[in-house]
Amino acid sequence: MKVISTTRSVSISAFKAREVTREIQGLPATDAMALLQIVPKKAAFLIRKTLATAIANAENNNNLQVSSLTVQEAVVGEGPTAKRFQPKARGSAGPIRKRSSHIRIVLTDELPIVRREDSKKRKKSTAGKSRPTKAAAAAAESQAAPSAETPDSGASA
Repeated sequence: MKVISTTRSVSISAFKAREVTREIQGLPATDAMALLQIVPKKAAFLIRKTLATAIANAENNNNLQVSSLTVQEAVVGEGPTAKRFQPKARGSAGPIRKRSSHIRIVLTDELPIVRREDSKKRKKSTAGKSRPTKAAAAAAESQAAPSAETPDSGASA
């Protein structure tokens, strides 16, 4: 079951907040909360509040266990932009854009929980089983080529 939590018109640019949401996608909800606790950014605080709301909605409204929840989607979209002007030299004015954003987090209990440590171990174990490089394939081919050829020592006479 999917649980959605949205925070609208948060005063941070979407570009800055997306940097944090990329890190929590696919993580278990408890790991994502722990990660957001230690990230020293304003966006991490705002996203942590939205994630806490999504977890509370899952527990109270849908009777789901927190340990089975995974962050399926963490999206930050552009919100309304307040336009201001900064006075400049010789009577001119420069624009200031005070950007805001909407944060949406989707939790689900349908995805299998995969921790980052588990995926790193899996990558290391499959690293030795990768395809040979072009240089290794060429070296193996050059070793096999001389043994396949037979010398014509008696044919020329």
